[in-house]
Amino acid sequence: MKIGKLVFISLRWWAWYFTKKNYASRDNKNYELPVVHVAHNTPTLRKLRGVDMQLQHNKITNLRLACAQINGVILKPGEIFSFWKLVGKPTARKGYLEGMVLVNGSIGSGIGGGLCQLSNLIYWMTLHTPLTITERWRHNYDVFPDANRELPFGSGATVSYNYIDLQIKNNTSEHFQLLVRLEDNVLYGEWRSLNILPYSYEVYESEPSIVHEWWGGYTRHNVLRRKVYNHSNDNVADQFITANHAIMMYEPLLPPVGSR
Repeated sequence: MKIGKLVFISLRWWAWYFTKKNYASRDNKNYELPVVHVAHNTPTLRKLRGVDMQLQHNKITNLRLACAQINGVILKPGEIFSFWKLVGKPTARKGYLEGMVLVNGSIGSGIGGGLCQLSNLIYWMTLHTPLTITERWRHNYDVFPDANRELPFGSGATVSYNYIDLQIKNNTSEHFQLLVRLEDNVLYGEWRSLNILPYSYEVYESEPSIVHEWWGGYTRHNVLRRKVYNHSNDNVADQFITANHAIMMYEPLLPPVGSR
């Protein structure tokens, strides 16, 4: 597994620096484009069963360091946003701390853990833009129940340096700018553009299901789609985004509140 990981990391480096793909850089971050196309925010601290809260406090430090590398990046026409190319490798020398990580459905810790919250935010916002997501990964396991879940299941994007990446290509003629920041333990994000865009988007879940498998466990499935609206608020398209499948790591049939 270690050899395989090194191979994939090396292939990613080759793609970054020795192919003709045009990746966005950290330049052009000293100004803000005027039009906010989409904005979203998520709290950074959540009480999760079996998770040391210190790992979540450490996550805030990790997110702040990563945001500093991404905030203000301009994605020009034809360019590709690569999460890891911009953030770089999270190491203790750079100030990253032990945060929560998920490996094959198990909760653990690792340097730079918790950065998935940033990639989740960017992915969700990008679904509300005309930008094209060219690489996105998600966990094969559904680890936590839906308590306080506001977004549909499967609407995130996991990352692991550097071969499990989030990449977004600008196939439009517009310039886009990504703004991310931490404030009062809340992670904020925006996609901005130079001009008002002709369409807006509504992402929704369809075909949700939980299946009791032959081997005794449960799997969860759904499809994410989005509706496209013009300036007159007419629904002009309904687009497929992705299908999600995951093994559930908790009992889906919970007893009613107050029962014994």
